[in-house]
Amino acid sequence: MAPTLNTAEIHDANTRYHDLAAHHYDAKWGIDFGELGGEQVLAKVTKALGHAPGSYARSLEIGAGTGYFTLNLLRAGVIAEATCTDISPGMLSTLRSNARLLGFEVQTRPADAERLPFPDGSFDLVLGHAVLHHIPSLERAFAEFERVLAPGGTVLFAGEPSRYGDRIAGVPKRMAVAAAPLWRRALGARPAPGAGAWEPDAILESVVDVHAFAPGELAGLAAAAGFDEVRVTGEELLANWFGWTNRTLEASAEPEDVPWAWRQYAHRGYLLLQALDRKLLEPRLPAAVFYNLMLAAHKPT
Repeated sequence: MAPTLNTAEIHDANTRYHDLAAHHYDAKWGIDFGELGGEQVLAKVTKALGHAPGSYARSLEIGAGTGYFTLNLLRAGVIAEATCTDISPGMLSTLRSNARLLGFEVQTRPADAERLPFPDGSFDLVLGHAVLHHIPSLERAFAEFERVLAPGGTVLFAGEPSRYGDRIAGVPKRMAVAAAPLWRRALGARPAPGAGAWEPDAILESVVDVHAFAPGELAGLAAAAGFDEVRVTGEELLANWFGWTNRTLEASAEPEDVPWAWRQYAHRGYLLLQALDRKLLEPRLPAAVFYNLMLAAHKPT
């Protein structure tokens, strides 16, 4: 998905979209800061690295959103001192609120990834989740990641859409759109006004995702920026199909009309298929067929 807007327009669209989404983002995506959320984040970090994470004294999260990765890693003791950036002030405001509720102190700075406002070698870990596909100039961004990392530091990104997996994900979405009227009738749910398309953040959503990746492209970006020990893996295939089907159905209905039993089924089913992906498919299939890609690499000492 090549960018069709210029860099300034993409930055503006991302800022406005994420500002609008900030107040309901955690509920929309099921973001959790308890035991389940911690397990999910640690599993992703372990998978990306290829081993259990050590400890990092100073971390920088790019596009930190509401704090899903950083706050769960703080809870787990993986990082000691956290700094979070995001292009959206609204997201950083929600992140600070989440941090206060959890009892953590986190430094936040509004910034775009291509121009990080930090001195060279400031961090031991640079990380992000579902952010690279929003960044217009990935070459400049990776050069910044390398610059602000200390020698021997780690860069880690998860939740990036693969090009092939993104196309596959369109199949359950289209099927769910076709099935949505029958599904709502069966549950007695009213249709959402415009099926969500009327919402300002839904309108902007179509322009903020500017990339999908082949594994070799992600690896090449890291290598070109000077990183070594580059590792790209994939995750979620069955869980992705199941999740996008249910999310598309749910988005077509008034939220209060979706029964608790359905939400429990969708949530538990997703976790079950995620475990099946992890144990059965991810060790055997190439990274490109999965919906999400993960990248880990190191800055030479």
